Amino acid sequence: MDDLLQGLRAAAEETRLRLLVLCGHSELTVSELTQILGQSQPRVSRHLKLLCDAGLLNRYQEGSWVFYRLSSKNNTSILAKTLVDLVPEDDSVVSRDLERLQSVKRTRVMAAEQFFKENAADWQRIRSLHVPEKEVEKRLENIFKGRDIGDFLDIGTGTGRMLELIGPNVDHAIGVDSSREMLSYARAAIEGAGLRNCQVRLADMYNLPFANQSQDGIIIHQVLHYAESPSRAIEEAARLLRPNGILAIADFAPHAVDSLRSEYAHRQLGFDPDEIWRYCQQAGLEQVELQVLEGDPLTVNIWTATSTSEILEEGIAS
Repeated sequence: MDDLLQGLRAAAEETRLRLLVLCGHSELTVSELTQILGQSQPRVSRHLKLLCDAGLLNRYQEGSWVFYRLSSKNNTSILAKTLVDLVPEDDSVVSRDLERLQSVKRTRVMAAEQFFKENAADWQRIRSLHVPEKEVEKRLENIFKGRDIGDFLDIGTGTGRMLELIGPNVDHAIGVDSSREMLSYARAAIEGAGLRNCQVRLADMYNLPFANQSQDGIIIHQVLHYAESPSRAIEEAARLLRPNGILAIADFAPHAVDSLRSEYAHRQLGFDPDEIWRYCQQAGLEQVELQVLEGDPLTVNIWTATSTSEILEEGIAS
């Protein structure tokens, strides 16, 4: 009851309720919220601190930027969502705030589109070397379709495409990446798709900021070839999987396109199927399926592995 009362007290002020509504629609920085509300940054920061202390908002660091979003994974998250839903969007003050929010989003989209234009040629060249991306996406989508997935993690989210693909079929999804530029693009993409259950975070794939056994589904899509230590990345993913959780890895089979290493920073020129299975086994995962999508010169493999009840017992014992 104490948490509920603290949350209600924190929200019982006009500016803080406006902040809740805005953060219920988008991840926003202090400067963006200041721009929308037309209030000073110190004042907005004080209100945000009270909302965070009450558990109604979450605060996330992304390089030198700090983003705020409606709480989604604590005891007061239901209260936060309920309060946002109760506020009529046609209220004169709220509707003006939401109009200004759309302006902020348009600015983000323009920046994301510029980033894509500057890098699209490289992405398109790599895609032209392997099976059409739509076929890969269809296979990945089918792996998670029909499963009861509460929490989903996309490691190395890049443009956020996997969140757009899988996000509508899960309760809560997070994409992580080590590039702020890519996160900006992904954030604009998921907001454009209206996926309010999806978030993106700055994170290192070898040291992810999530608790053991916190994810029902994890995907690592075209990421391991950039990894210095693919086995460590798989081990970290395995740490996060709940019993019977599913890990899907999509990457290239061994190839001889050396320009991908010299021009596009690929550390690995593909992976033998047995190599990935060995990494999964070492991480305590059980092999489920290998799908091979033949291409010329690049073949895409999709490995699917699962955690088991034995992993849970070992974790408890340790």
